[in-house]
Amino acid sequence: MKFRIACAILPALLIAACGSKSGTAADGNGNGVAPAAAPVAAVKPVAGQSWVDIVSRTPEGGYRMGNPDAAVKLVEYGSRSCPHCAAFDAEGVSVLKAGPIAAGKLSYEFRDYPVHGALDMGPILLGQCVEPATFFPMLEQMFAAQQQLLNKPEMPRDQQAALQTRSPSQVATALAEYYGFLDFVKQRGVPEAKARACLADPKAIEAIAKSTETANDEYKVAGTPTFIVNGTVAQDVAEWEKLKPILQGAGAL
Repeated sequence: MKFRIACAILPALLIAACGSKSGTAADGNGNGVAPAAAPVAAVKPVAGQSWVDIVSRTPEGGYRMGNPDAAVKLVEYGSRSCPHCAAFDAEGVSVLKAGPIAAGKLSYEFRDYPVHGALDMGPILLGQCVEPATFFPMLEQMFAAQQQLLNKPEMPRDQQAALQTRSPSQVATALAEYYGFLDFVKQRGVPEAKARACLADPKAIEAIAKSTETANDEYKVAGTPTFIVNGTVAQDVAEWEKLKPILQGAGAL
């Protein structure tokens, strides 16, 4: 799988790479994480509801699952084409949902980050083309099908060349069609007309670009996944087994 066309079409979004080196959490000055916190107490949701089912869009353009006032706030900048992100979704998110998210101790916010530029735009636009309640199920299913969707021959060079003069929305649509993401969301209940409208939405594309710029400027995102725990970036932590002790230190696990 190659991404030759991505660099030429959306260069402003191509800042990072999928995956990163192992390491520990630190603040922007490399001072390390705070000392271990006391265990966070569980918080009951409103009667008849589950924290796992409470999902809302955030001002930063992400989607947050769980208690919005949770003592521990986990943010992931992730890419739907990144295998490290898919691995975290499979290994870590289910544990968080069954444990600290359900207990109201931790909220989990996913912010789409187009680490592969143009290739990511279609999946992002289609993945956000749903109601908040179905955002995470769609995200989980995209990650589960990631290898199947992206395991295709490189787009023919004549088609790549033709895309160089197209608008970002046209490029996103063409790649979403080629890699099967458009059919993927249609099979899961998104009408084709709605899906194509989401792919062609210039405001949505602008919002993704703005969110990406904020990620780069504020958090110095250098790869996906990038995790932020209570406002502190977990430097070079791209795996669940390395994130887990940071969440334990914050009192969430």
